[in-house]
Amino acid sequence: MKSMGSRDKLSAASAASGHRRALLAVFAFCFAFATFLTFLYTTSHFTSAVSASGGSAAAAASLSVAASGSDPSSTTTNNKLPLPLPVFDALVHYASISNATHRMSDTDIRAISAVIRARAPCNLLVFGLGAESPLWLALNHGGRTVFLEENEFYVKYLEPKHPGMEAYDVSYTTKVRDFRDLLAAARASRAKECRPVQNLLFSECRLAINDLPNDLYDVPWDMVLIDGPSGWNPNSPGRMPSIFTTAVLARSGATAAKGPTDVLIHDFQFELEQVLSKEFLCDENRVAGSGTPSLGHFIIPGSSGGDTFCSGQETSSESGGNGRRRK
Repeated sequence: MKSMGSRDKLSAASAASGHRRALLAVFAFCFAFATFLTFLYTTSHFTSAVSASGGSAAAAASLSVAASGSDPSSTTTNNKLPLPLPVFDALVHYASISNATHRMSDTDIRAISAVIRARAPCNLLVFGLGAESPLWLALNHGGRTVFLEENEFYVKYLEPKHPGMEAYDVSYTTKVRDFRDLLAAARASRAKECRPVQNLLFSECRLAINDLPNDLYDVPWDMVLIDGPSGWNPNSPGRMPSIFTTAVLARSGATAAKGPTDVLIHDFQFELEQVLSKEFLCDENRVAGSGTPSLGHFIIPGSSGGDTFCSGQETSSESGGNGRRRK
């Protein structure tokens, strides 16, 4: 057998090298083509996902606008719908037949609920925490409900049990036994510290509540329910501060600017509640045929100017400084 010559060896090596180069070229082409296809697929998939996401967001926004019945560019802050009437009625029904201790009568519960139904969802301020507090919170679904309570431990007990409940403890310095003297002092300073239109945050009137969280004085309250603080004995704080503060809130700032304010006074059968309501909420603002014997209902139209709460009242300067009514 003849051995392969140098020329034949070089030819064979050259052919093998060319074959490898051809394979590498084919492999490189296939890799580049696959990479290009992957890039096209990824870009197309990403674009489709973004478009679908944007379309879903737009559809969700449209559904939200349709549900709320308002334009998202609107300046209205409350776009939520009230509870469906069957749900509302069911809550009131079961609350009115509850056997909870220290609860309101079923007629009072239904009377208060009727006013909430007319205003909800709204800004609701409630003086006092009680068995009905979760009901008021639920009935005002979509609105803001704030509770003011004299017992800080009751606040700490109820808030964790009812998520979403907003409650603050208030320190009262008044006593039921002093209500006549406090009323006389308020009448005497009706044109000054105890005037009907003022910034309560800086008030020096003895009946004014001026230590609430600052933002609460700027809320346009639609409805106020006065069911506290306690007033069962001479040493209880009584509801003089609640009634006076509500009367000023309804006539001042954001609350007066937004329109009429519904004010409900529970335990209206007692002398203190009747006398203070007549003095600061006024008979001419009482809603005839509304409420019950133990529930007074007033609608405060807002500030009419001047330094009197009710028509027919004299200023301290007109009455010789004692704030008495003209006989």
